[in-house]
Amino acid sequence: MSELSTETELFVATARAFLDKTAALSDQRDLHARGESYDEAWWRQAAELGWAGLLVPEQLGGGSVSGCGLRDLAAIATEIGRTVAPGPLYPISMVLAGLVDADNRQAHAHSIAALLCGELVATWAADEPGRGFHPHQPALAATATDGGYRLNGVKDRVEAGDRADLVLIGARTDDGALRQFLIRTDAPGVRVTPQPGIDLVKRFARIEFCDAAVDASAVVGTAAQAGALIERQTQVGIALVCAEVAGILDAVMTMTVDWARDRYSFGRPLASYQAIKHRLADMTMWLHACRAIADGAVDKVAARDADAAMWVGAAKSYLGEHAGRLIQECVQLHGGIGVTWEHDLHLYLRRATLYRGLLGTPAEHHQAIFAAASSTEPAA
Repeated sequence: MSELSTETELFVATARAFLDKTAALSDQRDLHARGESYDEAWWRQAAELGWAGLLVPEQLGGGSVSGCGLRDLAAIATEIGRTVAPGPLYPISMVLAGLVDADNRQAHAHSIAALLCGELVATWAADEPGRGFHPHQPALAATATDGGYRLNGVKDRVEAGDRADLVLIGARTDDGALRQFLIRTDAPGVRVTPQPGIDLVKRFARIEFCDAAVDASAVVGTAAQAGALIERQTQVGIALVCAEVAGILDAVMTMTVDWARDRYSFGRPLASYQAIKHRLADMTMWLHACRAIADGAVDKVAARDADAAMWVGAAKSYLGEHAGRLIQECVQLHGGIGVTWEHDLHLYLRRATLYRGLLGTPAEHHQAIFAAASSTEPAA
């Protein structure tokens, strides 16, 4: 990611102070003990700091610090990774990424404004039961009616779906067109069932649509641009997840290096042993590689580069394969204490493990990259 401006550094420092004060690791444990994913008042405070509006143009009430909202948002995501903070920032950001690019965004101006101030929470439902991550190929059906559509189908693994007021979904119409709809989760015919997750505070839901009627105002964008909107939402979501994982790895490496320096074995610090030094050196190389590819993906998505899809796929697969391995190495270097509930390492491992499968697995992204590369190869 490009070097941060002075204004962005101040913005990030404010976010770091806010997270340290209100979303420390002990706060995640408290939320888990209460069976909650995040505090609504806390999210409204985060929205007031401008987090929700970074991808939204000024004329719609948003605005960025540096002039590039995604880079600012990715910097916040990295800070979130350092405390594995809760909240619906990514689902809301993916929804807003689609809404602000839609040709009919003014029709959703009220929803955008409510999301910016934290009054409402929205999520993007892209996954469906028994299927991999294929947001461009939904099985959910949208049947045309007089003045609207009737929706039938199921979405699952919907992040923050149990707390969301609005859900953005993709569906196929009678004529086979791909369309997106923004609807309320309390609408007739919509049923939300919470789903457990491996993370202490990230929650998910299964959302069923049984003859759920929506009018034409629920449509987001045109049929011609639906695919591009979904691709943008996907790229934004993956870029943010990768930025957070980079922050997670920074935190666990700092924790582990400090432990190796402070922990003595046979009268010497662990970090003084050559074998430990070599392991830490290898882990540092992985860390820098993960950070570099995450930053590259953010820059490509921010610039709307033609290669952005390839970059986010490469970043997601690389981080998915290496982040868990790096954190497991950190656990091993901590010894027995590293596998206890009381130690904080498992909080980071849980989040990284969750993200490995969210928005596509490494295998799915490898396949997509291979397919894209094969299609551009010149014929023999």
